[in-house]
Amino acid sequence: MDGRLKNGLRIAGLAVIFGLCALAWKTGAVQALYWPSLVAHRAEWAADVAAHPVAAPFAFMAIYALAVALSLPVGLWLSLLCGLLFGTWTGGVITVIGASLGAIALFVLARGLLAPFLQARFARQIARLRPGLERDGFAYLLALRLMPVFPFWLVNLAPALLGMRLGPYSAATVLGMIPTSFVLNAVGAGLGATLAAGVQPNAGMLLQPQILLPLLALALLAVTPALWRQWRLRNGARVTGGG
Repeated sequence: MDGRLKNGLRIAGLAVIFGLCALAWKTGAVQALYWPSLVAHRAEWAADVAAHPVAAPFAFMAIYALAVALSLPVGLWLSLLCGLLFGTWTGGVITVIGASLGAIALFVLARGLLAPFLQARFARQIARLRPGLERDGFAYLLALRLMPVFPFWLVNLAPALLGMRLGPYSAATVLGMIPTSFVLNAVGAGLGATLAAGVQPNAGMLLQPQILLPLLALALLAVTPALWRQWRLRNGARVTGGG
């Protein structure tokens, strides 16, 4: 392909992506997913889902995939909303598929049209992941998905820019997103059940078992990286001492 055509396509691709991001912020689509809006519009959105039981899951899946592909900072709220509208198990499946499709789309874009821009813009951040991804791409990416030490957008971009193959990336992405997705959807489902029961939003809601237990599971996932590092240090010390 002619160099000028490639550059033109890259500029057009960046323009479309930045335009969609700007549109999402300008129209209030991003802000509509924050907690106050979730509470205010819960009944309305639930009625829409009930009225379109077949189309609604696919529509939500597409919205989630687009948000991830554009790296919009709404993954947490989309997961909670998905659990609130569809329940833990259906919502978890929707979240995993939507987030995985968005991450794969971003991978393809990052490797193709957007590679020069992204490599120049995020070289320092990507360098932090280079040793692990180049040494053992699948296992390292799976660990990053299970233990979110780095930002989600960086974990999506780095493997593409470091030459990881699409197959291992996709497999590690799907498997690694499952635990957190289902836990967040369980929190959302618990919030939905509590709000549907007529309880006004307050801090006491967090003590409801259907909300508290998933939050404890989420906390366990959050501290897993620290526990893993301590275990490795202790194990390493034992091996060194034994030698």
